[in-house]
Formats: sequence, structure tokens, C-alpha cells
Amino acid sequence: MFQQSRIVAAIVVVVAIGAAVAVALNRPGTPSTAPTPAAPQAQVKEFTMTSYYSPEAKRPYFSLGEMVVNQGDRVRIKVTNTMGMHDFVIDEYGVNRETPLNQEQVIEFTADKAGEFVYYCSKPGHRAMGQWGTLKVIEQ
Repeated sequence: MFQQSRIVAAIVVVVAIGAAVAVALNRPGTPSTAPTPAAPQAQVKEFTMTSYYSPEAKRPYFSLGEMVVNQGDRVRIKVTNTMGMHDFVIDEYGVNRETPLNQEQVIEFTADKAGEFVYYCSKPGHRAMGQWGTLKVIEQ
């Protein structure tokens, strides 16, 4: 019986201390210890594609024909060339990256211009044969 009384007393003390702390933290004029929310950061939009030559179709391709992001987003594009010689170019964003065979290339930039922009392979004849796609940047 004495043991049970001690347990009940300990529980009452813990609850009382918890209540006192809660009241003290919620008093007007008490500075908040909650962290201030950070300014919203641009989202990172990530895309993965392959760049390749199709022997059956006898033409080069990008596996992804369109990417859509919001203006201000950070864009990360992972390109792996699986067959042939290719690069990845977006003129308006100053992107021009060789894509060596079987090596993933990570291309990053901030989509600070709204509009539709063509990405393409600049190797001779590749763009004309259809190795291009569209980056759509939605104005915010």
C-alpha cells in the first residue's frame, strides 16, 4: 500500500511540474523559442533521361520529350548516353554539356526565364532528325 502511494505521489508531482512549465511557456510577453520559418526556397525539379541512337529507327533520341517546371525552380537533369555520340544543349540557359557514353551527366540551373525552350543534341544532324525536346517554364 505504501508503495502505491509513492507511485501516485510521483505521478502527481510530474504532472504538476509539466503543467507549470506549460503555463510559463504560454504567458504573454514570454519570448517564443519556436524557430522562425525559413523563407520559401525554390523547389528542385529532377528529371532523368537517356540519350541514344536507335538502330531500328536509324535516328537519335532523348527518352524524355518534355519537362515542365515553375519559374524560379532549381532544375536538375540527369542524362545518360547509352548509344552513340551526343551532348545536351539549352541555349537560353547557357547549358552545353557533352554526354560521354554510359556516364550519367548531372546538369543544374535555375529556371529564371518563363517560356518554352528547346533542348537538343548539337551533334551534326541529330536535332534535325528529332533529338530534341521542350522545357516549359511556367511563369510564377
